[in-house]
Amino acid sequence: MNGEGDEDEQEQPTGVTPRMLAWSRNSTLYRLSRRMMSERELSDAIKRKAKQKFEDISDEDLRVLATSALEFGKTLGALNDQNYAETKVRSGVRGGRSKRMIQRKLQEKGIDAETASIALEDADDPRAALAYARKRGFGPYRRDEADEKRITKELSSLARQGFSLEICRRVVALDRDEADEMMVGATF
Repeated sequence: MNGEGDEDEQEQPTGVTPRMLAWSRNSTLYRLSRRMMSERELSDAIKRKAKQKFEDISDEDLRVLATSALEFGKTLGALNDQNYAETKVRSGVRGGRSKRMIQRKLQEKGIDAETASIALEDADDPRAALAYARKRGFGPYRRDEADEKRITKELSSLARQGFSLEICRRVVALDRDEADEMMVGATF
């Protein structure tokens, strides 16, 4: 009797109504149609909004709504942490972010270490460093001749972005043609 009663209680959460589940699905559709989200981001957003919308909702009911939202998002094919991580890595490299910075961001978004490391396999720090240098007008993309102070500033900025000292030095020392060639070929 213990086993059967426990199962019935788990299948029938006391406070979750069909209206709440419908709200959870609609909220999931709305959020995922606006932007890509990790599972943890969606779960946290659903829980946060459900607390505001439904008075005196229990933690267990919040968990049920979040689980329902996650299942619905996966069923739609719009919620996949591996795809999310791969997209964020590609975007990060194009935006001039190092592997370290991208990994930290993925961790903040709730992506597990294994999923993040698989996605980061194709990340190219030299290419990202060149993208950052291009954005900031450093190294091969600077307009004026650089003195020691300027070079130190550029190296420091690249290092703060999480690039190794070796990559920083190589990027700052490149000329424009070499940098453009490397951006196209992504070899370093």
